[in-house]
Order: sequence, then C-alpha cells, then structure tokens
Amino acid sequence: MLVIVAPGQGAQTPGFLTPWLDLPGVADRLSAWSEIVRLDLIAYGTTADADEIRDTAVAQPLLVAAALAAAETLGLSLSADGKGATPDLLAGHSVGELAAGALAGVLTPEEALGLVRERGQAMARAAAVTRTGMTAVLGGTDVLESIDKHGLTPANINGAGQIVAGGTLEQLAAFKEEPPARARLIPLQVAGAFHTSHMAPAVDDLRAAAAELTPRDPRIKVLSNRDGTVVESGADFVARLIDQVSNPVRWDLCMETMASLGVTRMIELLPGGTLTGLAKRGLRGVETVALKTPDDLEAAKELVK
Repeated sequence: MLVIVAPGQGAQTPGFLTPWLDLPGVADRLSAWSEIVRLDLIAYGTTADADEIRDTAVAQPLLVAAALAAAETLGLSLSADGKGATPDLLAGHSVGELAAGALAGVLTPEEALGLVRERGQAMARAAAVTRTGMTAVLGGTDVLESIDKHGLTPANINGAGQIVAGGTLEQLAAFKEEPPARARLIPLQVAGAFHTSHMAPAVDDLRAAAAELTPRDPRIKVLSNRDGTVVESGADFVARLIDQVSNPVRWDLCMETMASLGVTRMIELLPGGTLTGLAKRGLRGVETVALKTPDDLEAAKELVK
C-alpha cells in the first residue's frame, strides 16, 4: 500500500524550488498559482532568504504549491476526473493537509491555494498578537508533564520520540532552562505557536473563507491530523483542517493508522525529508522516498508503480 504525504511549515529552505523549474510545465504552473495566492512563488522558492520564507503568509502557500507541483511531476492527477497515478492513501502534516485534500479531490488545487492564502494571512495576524514560537523535543522522559508544567502546549505529537511544544517565547525560554530529562531541544524556524490556543483568532477568519467553498467527498482515502482517522466526507475534512489551526497535530495517530491499514511505501512530496524521517523510526520496514530534488523522481516513480 502506497501513502503520499505532504510536509508542513518549517520544511522550506532557501532556493528549494530552483532545480524543479527546469522540468516541463512547473514554472508555468507556479506562475499561474502565484496569481491566486498573490505572491511570486517562483521568487520566494528560488531567491528569497530564510527570513522571507519563514513568514507564515509566505511559507504556507509556498509549501502547498510546491507539494502540488511535485505531485504533478510524479504523475498524480490534479483534476477532478482523477486521471493519472493514484496512491492508496493521502495525508498531510498541518498545512500539508490542504495539499492532501486537493490530491484527494476534496478541493481543486485553485481552491486549496485560495484557502491556504487566507490561512497563512490569518495565522500571521494571530501570531503578531503575542511573541510565540515552537520547540521540538526529541526523546526525553516525562515530556508531556514538563510541557504542561511550563504552560506550553504539545502542538505536534509526531511519534517516533518527537513532540513539538508551542507557547510564548518566555515560556519556551524557561522550558529550555529546565528541559525534560535526556531530551534534546531544537527551536523551530516558524513565526508563531501554531496549533495552540494562540491561533484561535485565525479559526473564525478561516471558517468564513471556507464557507464559500463546496467540498467534494474524497476519491482517495485521506487522513485527518486531529485523530488519524480516514475522513469520508469532504465537508468534514475541511471543517477538521480549520479547527486544527488551534489544536494539536496528531501525526503519531496518523502513522498508527498507516500501520493498521498496511502501508508499505511512502512518498513525501516537496520539500521532503521530515515525514519520511519520522516514518523511518515510527513505521519501520516501510520503504520511503523524499522528494527534495528532481533526482528523487525516478525512485519515487518506482514506488508508484
């Protein structure tokens, strides 16, 4: 069984789109999608520096567009007729859920990009209210208890010994001074405490934007970050990804579902690496390919066959 996954915010790096522009059609796609998100996706994906693409309003549309462009080069369908290669399962981490939803047929690519534009801007506005951030916790003991002690939120429970804590910069500084035993802390390059109560103001804005859409039921099985379940209703999928903005991402439960369904192969869309890394530790024996450069396409296409 093949699952295709789309990464979330923080996976982007300066210049990551550069080699992909040499592939037929990619530049044209990104130029057209730039009109929808009102950003120069090609410039942000090639010449922008790390600070510029850390901006939530930039990073989120850039990531969804990159994932969809890579999916198309892989031979997956971006149209409602579903023609093209078809995975058995789809999942996205955080904002990656919008790419997964588009590939599942819940939204068109244009609808997903319009919605992610609103999502990125709404979350950027929410992040500007209070200085917040996120820190990955690798390993350790009594991690959840320590996170709670410092007033933080376990914003991403990723499995494979990784939890991401979100909260104010002051709370994160105190957490750094008194970390969980035997844990390694890595501050993330994000602009706010996503998937925590700090993002609550963004939910209403996003819900209003989504009210103009008519989601379709998925044509491919797609998982929800809320609880790792397969979502059968398009309306439910969109409602879940909106609520997820201010609630924790349970990627650990997504991987549990992948294991229970018998996933044997995983492809992580551009910019890949994070989710396949988790799978190597949490889904042992699953064959993985992360799309980082076009050189990875041949191996990925072998998994699609």
